[in-house]
Amino acid sequence: MSITLVRLRRSLDRVLYDEEGASTAEYAITVLAACGFAAVLVALLASGEVRELLMGIITSALSQGA
Repeated sequence: MSITLVRLRRSLDRVLYDEEGASTAEYAITVLAACGFAAVLVALLASGEVRELLMGIITSALSQGA
């Protein structure tokens, strides 16, 4: 193999198999998923029906403790 092909092969190997920054991308995807889940929870808790249901559960739990 010529020296040029060897250098080209090494350069391609470095670019294709370099995993530097992979963990950062995984953390970014996890944070985005957590933010999406939080947005869904906020939307659910903002609805009147869910708020009334939660207040009923809390009131029932507190009244049984007294």
